[in-house]
Amino acid sequence: MKPCLTLIFAFLSSLTMLAQAPLHCGADEMRINTLKQNPLVAKAVISRDVELENYTQSFIPTLNKNLTNATYIIPVVFHVIHNYGIENISDAQLKDGIDIINKTFRKLHPNNASIVSAFQGIHADCDIEFRLATKDPNGNCHSGINRIASSLTTSGDHRVKNLIHWPPTQYLNVYVVANAAGLAGHAVWPSDADTIPLWDGIVLSHNYVGTIGTSDLTRSVAFAHECGHYLNLHHIWGGNNVPNFYYYPCADPNKDCNIDDLVSDTPPTIGWQSCNLSGASCGNTLDNVQNAMDYSYCNIMFTQGQKTRMQACLNSSIAGRNNLWQTANLIATGVYTTAPLCKADFISNKTMVCPSASSVTFTNTSYHGTFTSVEWIFQGGTPATSNLSNPNVTYSTPGSYQVSLKVKNGSDSATIIKQNYINVQSTTGTGLLYSEGFETVASLNGTEWYTNNLDTSNTWSLTNLSSFSGTKSIMIDNFSSSINGKDELYSRAINLTGATGLSIYFKYAFARRDTSNKDQLQLYGVSSCNGTTLQRYNAIGSALETTTITSTPFYPNSPSEWRSVSTVMLAPQLTSGFRLKFVFTKNGGNNIFIDDINIDVTTNTKDISEIVDISSIFPNPTSNECQLKFSVTQTKTLFLDIFNIFGEKVQTLPKNIYEEGEHLVKINTSSLCNGMYYIKINDGTRAINKQLIITK
Repeated sequence: MKPCLTLIFAFLSSLTMLAQAPLHCGADEMRINTLKQNPLVAKAVISRDVELENYTQSFIPTLNKNLTNATYIIPVVFHVIHNYGIENISDAQLKDGIDIINKTFRKLHPNNASIVSAFQGIHADCDIEFRLATKDPNGNCHSGINRIASSLTTSGDHRVKNLIHWPPTQYLNVYVVANAAGLAGHAVWPSDADTIPLWDGIVLSHNYVGTIGTSDLTRSVAFAHECGHYLNLHHIWGGNNVPNFYYYPCADPNKDCNIDDLVSDTPPTIGWQSCNLSGASCGNTLDNVQNAMDYSYCNIMFTQGQKTRMQACLNSSIAGRNNLWQTANLIATGVYTTAPLCKADFISNKTMVCPSASSVTFTNTSYHGTFTSVEWIFQGGTPATSNLSNPNVTYSTPGSYQVSLKVKNGSDSATIIKQNYINVQSTTGTGLLYSEGFETVASLNGTEWYTNNLDTSNTWSLTNLSSFSGTKSIMIDNFSSSINGKDELYSRAINLTGATGLSIYFKYAFARRDTSNKDQLQLYGVSSCNGTTLQRYNAIGSALETTTITSTPFYPNSPSEWRSVSTVMLAPQLTSGFRLKFVFTKNGGNNIFIDDINIDVTTNTKDISEIVDISSIFPNPTSNECQLKFSVTQTKTLFLDIFNIFGEKVQTLPKNIYEEGEHLVKINTSSLCNGMYYIKINDGTRAINKQLIITK
């Protein structure tokens, strides 16, 4: 059942990404499902929950506080799990996320004035503060932010914690993803975390972190809500209070109002999904709609009772929450005092540019402290130097250029130099016919070819270890790298004068290491130096492999281990400054090789989209059968396949010769699990897709 369950998770996530309505916290649902499916885990959780609840009910803050100050400080580490999309949010947005939850917990939220008068008297300063860690578990200087490339960002369930997980008794692990299992976020309660420590932490969709970037002030409330769960708060309407595993959805009109959140000063409620400040339920004159543990999206306050409950959690040994704020741990994680400057670093919004085109924006990401001076040197750039924190620079001459940055924080200073960081591409192209076997290429960071190493691990390189012809090819050593990431390879500009169409050919070789690998190779045509891209080839997982699974480093040693690929570009897609871009996405597989790239001029070429027109799939969604309706403009041999969202071929229909006209093909889908799929019609080299949804 594992493949089906995985598809269901991904399917639900993808549907949620399409929805525009606000998402909700899914901690209840995920917890209930886990406990129901794992009776032994449930038994252990019940025992710990009873222990924690007994401790909480007897907790008296004035007798348990043994800090030297009045505030409980919790070290935080962010793990940004991304696939190079908008979910890879900026450091500034992450820090803003910390700032807004601190304002919520410390009664400093910018919207506090809007809290209705009936609840202002119990609005609590929780004396809880979250600080970004400045040291890693080994005591090394760290930004408190990890960035890891993984396709798991689109599922956003507990599996992301297998990628990286710092000790949960020292840090609050916060995972930022593209889609948090179809939710705004989800957290693990202390009793559950004590039973399954590897799951401890919070997962948030990127657009629910902070008030800037991809998020906003309204959605920013989700982070504090999940922190409440992390510190043993239930939803304000109650439910999910073990040992009876109660669960009630928000705003259920049939809910038993006797079910409570175990906090005495929060009125019973059915819960709210809108900011109705006059809302009342369960016999109340007024509900606490603005409570942080509601779904109202104006939920910005905690009560005195919730404060006591969270502080009790921080004093209990359950899940080691009582170690987080101890002085020794605050020193070990680097949040006890202001951290010193320890590293200079920077990023930019692009690394490949055209001469005298749009400027490059550099951002100083050095850490820690407040910088007293910033000194940039831009080889080949205008300006050549700058003292701004985030300068804009233009480049006029093709070539590869280094960038250096020196920052000072009082007497402390740090410097970083990135060689060949900016590559300025020539727009003067080589003529057709174009052929590249890499026999005479001196470097992949020159004017002929340019690598863009997005993951800082192994990238494209020249090799004489294997080739289809001659003695050289290009490869990525994907076997020795433990980092899942992405690497781009751009060709030099190609002069397309007089071309009405292109035929593009290349050969590649790849082996998977095991059946779980989802490595991906894509080919794009790029217009105007680094402008619009058009995908012309895409293969992932089993569809990418050219030979059998290889558990040792793969080096092709026969022509049969190489695959020939051909595709076309049409006249409207051809512009000045045209170049090829290969993209390889690593996912635990083996080495990949490319050789013998050729471009030929073609005339009267038609893309498959001009030959085949898919008019409909009916019904869609479907369960056990559907009909694919399409037409062709010329007699053509076509293949029909079904792929899942991971790029794996799950069903193949016999190839057939389709004559000009309209066709109707019945497809049996009874063997497919619930989820999203793609029906692909291809002629052997080019393909056209149509989305199919299976629901049963």
